[in-house]
Amino acid sequence: MMKRRNLLAVWISAGLFATAAQAQSNEVVVGVSLSVTGPAASLGIPEKQSLELLPKTLGGLSVRYVILDDATDPSQAAKNARRLVDVDKADVLIGSSAVPSSLAIAEVASQTKTAQIALAPFQAKAEQLPWVFSLPQSVAVMGGALFDHIKSKGVKTLGYIGFSDAWGEAWVKEAQARQESAGYKLVAVERYARSDTSVTAQALKVAAAKPDAVLIGASGSPASLPMRALRERGFKGQIYQTHGVANNDFLRVSGEADEGVILPSGPVLVVEQLPDSHPSKLQGLAYVKAYEAKYGPGSRNNFGAYAHDAYLLLDHAVAQAAKKAKPGTVEFRQALRDALEATKDLAVTHGVINMTAQDHSGFDTRSRVLLSIQKNSWQLLK
Repeated sequence: MMKRRNLLAVWISAGLFATAAQAQSNEVVVGVSLSVTGPAASLGIPEKQSLELLPKTLGGLSVRYVILDDATDPSQAAKNARRLVDVDKADVLIGSSAVPSSLAIAEVASQTKTAQIALAPFQAKAEQLPWVFSLPQSVAVMGGALFDHIKSKGVKTLGYIGFSDAWGEAWVKEAQARQESAGYKLVAVERYARSDTSVTAQALKVAAAKPDAVLIGASGSPASLPMRALRERGFKGQIYQTHGVANNDFLRVSGEADEGVILPSGPVLVVEQLPDSHPSKLQGLAYVKAYEAKYGPGSRNNFGAYAHDAYLLLDHAVAQAAKKAKPGTVEFRQALRDALEATKDLAVTHGVINMTAQDHSGFDTRSRVLLSIQKNSWQLLK
């Protein structure tokens, strides 16, 4: 009798295990590492909030999001990614909020052959590119709009202050490469760390070069530091920022120092000001309505919208991958990667995505607008 009971228990256990495994195979696991704390928290918090608003399905399947904080620390981002793949069995990775942490995740994504959708723009190494998708607009795409404006205004000398990391280096390289075509000379280049609390010395050196305009290659609230330092020292020239500052926390910490600043941005920040013909207007309005209903009028930002676009991209790709394999398998991860790369003409809040094997961002000029900050608010520059 005891043996029969034990055998019955084994059968029941095996049945429950099979049922659980079957249920697991119909659930997509999305591993997320974001900078909810640390210097990039003003980016990571709205990204996390946007993910928390998402439906409970992805591509017609149930979905489970496992969200971890990497504290804007690349080493922690790498640890998070490894745990998400090895322990949580993530089918895909989202993150991180800043470039250095996204680069750290890219290493894990490539090694484990798990697709990554980064929420910070960077160029992956050639060997990583098949598995790494950097969703935000590239520096080249956004820089095109910004440097065209610099040229149109006849700027002859340009100063630069930016982060001493991958994001800052991407922008200083872009500024150096555009000198001849845009008709200016780069007369001063200064760098600072994301965690610095003062950039007075750098601002003094740039101001001493007397440039016509200054570009700040930074992101989040720390990007306000050089701008305020320049204003306090009487700099009257045009200040340009990058799309890394397109959130209201930047406006809050900048105060009056941001008046007249010009920057490239995704269209969602000023979606109501777009013409009705813009391909992102419907998706942008839908996202803004949902986000601001939860977090209040004016709470929208580009970074939360990047997270929402990651969902739209995955929703499309998962539906395709699910036709070929079950979640939780190597075959599904491969099919999902292939579906992401095959995405064409997908309208999202930031533009239209057309992926290729060489371009894993997929955004073109429809993904950018130029903004001017007027009375601490975003205004479409026409």
